[in-house]
Amino acid sequence: MASILLINGPNLNLLGTREPGVYGKTGLAEIVASCAQIAEESGHGFEHLQSNDELALIERVQAARDDGTALIVLNPAAFTHQSVALRDAIAAAAVPFIEVHLSNPKAREMFRHHSLFSDLALGVISGFGAAGYESGPCWRVFATCPPRPPVVVIDATRFFQPSVRSRPDG
Repeated sequence: MASILLINGPNLNLLGTREPGVYGKTGLAEIVASCAQIAEESGHGFEHLQSNDELALIERVQAARDDGTALIVLNPAAFTHQSVALRDAIAAAAVPFIEVHLSNPKAREMFRHHSLFSDLALGVISGFGAAGYESGPCWRVFATCPPRPPVVVIDATRFFQPSVRSRPDG
């Protein structure tokens, strides 16, 4: 049984009430419950951490190196564009991860267009709201795939037509 770690960054504790036109009306507790159910039905262990504190996220990612975590599902939220420290922790942990965003950052303000994490991720799912987290088939595939699969970028602007590109190193 693989263990899946869901990490949500700053302000995601306010989901359901914070800018519902951008992030949707689904609360974080509902998303976590759905993800836990998907993990359980897939035969995986599940843990969730949401924090507004960069240090707490970094420490949990570092712990994932040695605690049997097989996959991280990460929504770095505002840290997507600015946290080199969290990116470095993800790289050092060497645990495969999927980057998830409720909105499509590339369809928003220019400062949101660049992710510090995407080039390290197994794949990126953005723009599908809470349903992006609930991509159970993606979890099943990524949790059992080889360490360096192609990067799959899925965004709502190309509805169900993912672009696939190879990693620069292979």
